[in-house]
Amino acid sequence: MKLFKCTHCGQLVYFENTHCEQCQYWLGFDPNQQLLVALEQRGEQSFAQAGQPDKALYTYCANHAHEVCNWLVPANSGSEFCVACKLNRTIPKLTEPGHIARWQTLENAKHRLVYGLLQLGLPVVSKTENEETGLAFDFLASEQKPEGEKVMTGHDNGLITINIAEADSVEREMARKSMQEVYRTVLGHFRHEVGHYYWERLIEPTAWLEEYRQLFGDEREDYGEALKKHYDQGPPADWTEHYISSYATTHSWEDWAETWAHYLHIMDTLQTAYSFGLSVNPRPASDEQNLDATISQDPYQVADFAQVVDMWLPLTFAMNSLNRSMGQPDSYPFIIRPDVVRKLDFIHRVCRQAKAEATPLAA
Repeated sequence: MKLFKCTHCGQLVYFENTHCEQCQYWLGFDPNQQLLVALEQRGEQSFAQAGQPDKALYTYCANHAHEVCNWLVPANSGSEFCVACKLNRTIPKLTEPGHIARWQTLENAKHRLVYGLLQLGLPVVSKTENEETGLAFDFLASEQKPEGEKVMTGHDNGLITINIAEADSVEREMARKSMQEVYRTVLGHFRHEVGHYYWERLIEPTAWLEEYRQLFGDEREDYGEALKKHYDQGPPADWTEHYISSYATTHSWEDWAETWAHYLHIMDTLQTAYSFGLSVNPRPASDEQNLDATISQDPYQVADFAQVVDMWLPLTFAMNSLNRSMGQPDSYPFIIRPDVVRKLDFIHRVCRQAKAEATPLAA
């Protein structure tokens, strides 16, 4: 994530901010510029970028009224929703207690997801624009399903369902412990599930499929049987040598989705570190330990994934050490082995080619 500043006064601001605390200007995220801009009102519902009155006018996304979105829409676009909120097919029932707060948590994560996808140059198309190959989200609670039917988080042909209970920190922690996971976040869910979607768009119909099978395995293996085997027998004893997580051992598709999620974690976190000008140079460490790094490049602009890894490993050691000093769990409780690096490198190459070719969604 870039470090944003108010384009009117220069005050540093968060991605989710709707106004600048210093100059009090309204702020909105323009996905075309991928920039958080200060706004001057030009009409009842229209705004111009501060200091640039000749530029096209904006309106806020309609979901701004619910305090779940600060993204902008061109005033002449004819759309009431931004590129991120267009992806919503079902939202929680806002009349139910606590649902707005959970929706806010979900939207914060989803908007960060979409930001990362835009940085990668990947196609972000809603099912309202292309039913066959578009992307959509259902945010559901148990009361929105038939009696006795459980809401399952998952992906099906571009439709991602998220159980809004995941937005509750207590519910999420209970699920993490019951699943024996070391890491479970709302943003992690989004990144994992959208990985399944982009497998269908970037791998299945392309020349990448053979190399994918060499790295991740054969996706034609029966998924239901693989899932049953995983829950009955657990992961292989040596899974840490070949996979980013135990769940990644379940099936080729899950290995891809788990590794994809970590790829997005790495790219976004390193961009944040780059924006802050961070460097890591632990005083007691010897040069041979390779724990020093200067985050001197935006990872989205780096062609060689080995350079990304060289920045990432020292940064995670520092992040985990800081968290432990605060009495918190490790920020990144994973070890990236060479086999996983090769999978991450593959994803990096796939994404860079998609961006270079401006790959459209297959019709």
